[in-house]
Amino acid sequence: MNFSELTEIINNLFSGEAWIIEVFVVVMLTGFLNWIQKRSYHRIISKLEQTKTFWDDVFFDALIKPLSVLIWITGIAFAADIVKEHTGSFIFSAVSPLYRTGVLVVICWFLIRFITRAERNIILAKRTSGEEIDQTTVDAIAKLLRISVIIIGVLVVLQSLGYSISGVLAFGGVGGIAVGFAARDLLANFFGGLMIYMDRPFNVGEWIRSPDKEIEGTVEKIGWRLTTIRTFDKRPLYIPNSIFNNISVENPSRMSNRRIKETIGIRYDDLSKMEKIINDVRKMLKEH
Repeated sequence: MNFSELTEIINNLFSGEAWIIEVFVVVMLTGFLNWIQKRSYHRIISKLEQTKTFWDDVFFDALIKPLSVLIWITGIAFAADIVKEHTGSFIFSAVSPLYRTGVLVVICWFLIRFITRAERNIILAKRTSGEEIDQTTVDAIAKLLRISVIIIGVLVVLQSLGYSISGVLAFGGVGGIAVGFAARDLLANFFGGLMIYMDRPFNVGEWIRSPDKEIEGTVEKIGWRLTTIRTFDKRPLYIPNSIFNNISVENPSRMSNRRIKETIGIRYDDLSKMEKIINDVRKMLKEH
């Protein structure tokens, strides 16, 4: 059997339905392009690991999965358009808005992955080089950027689907009042966390305690709702952020000096040794 005979057989099988072959070719090309980008990714990453900056590594690491999904979304959209053109099915009329929505979601996904990996690599790079890093500030900026991406992404998706953003915002304002009454504690914790990020009474890794509550330990994580503290007996303590608005917090980690009160007893017969003892204590304090 030669090629012309094989072509004739295929034409007979799909007589009048050549679009099925077109769909098959589009799907195969999509899979092939996805395979190529995965192979290229590993080669690019191996070269980028030799560079000094980590931003290129962060970019491509965040890009690989969203790009793969984008390739498949695009391929499926083309295939669906072919089916719609030849069948006129009403179902496939929704392909175009769904494709736009999918692309926007993939872009937001990529941005969130990029922010998360940049946050992790910035902290790791500073620690590796021995430089001081304010992990609380980095964490707060990353969270705000992720929330901004999500909010903007939702609004753009709604706009692409034909909804009026101004109407959505107006409805959100009215609905926000109702939600505010229903979730007062949640909002109080959120704004409590925001105040911690802004006022910075303590950072991750610092030792804090409160004379008003039985709170003492090392700060492990500052979230939007809870702050995690590890007590000295290694128990995790989860404190709602709104609590910190109503209590005083002592931060011993930021003490510039420490007072040590100690009674040293000596015999009356050893009064002559007092000066030497004082000098030894003074020397010990200076050395430590």
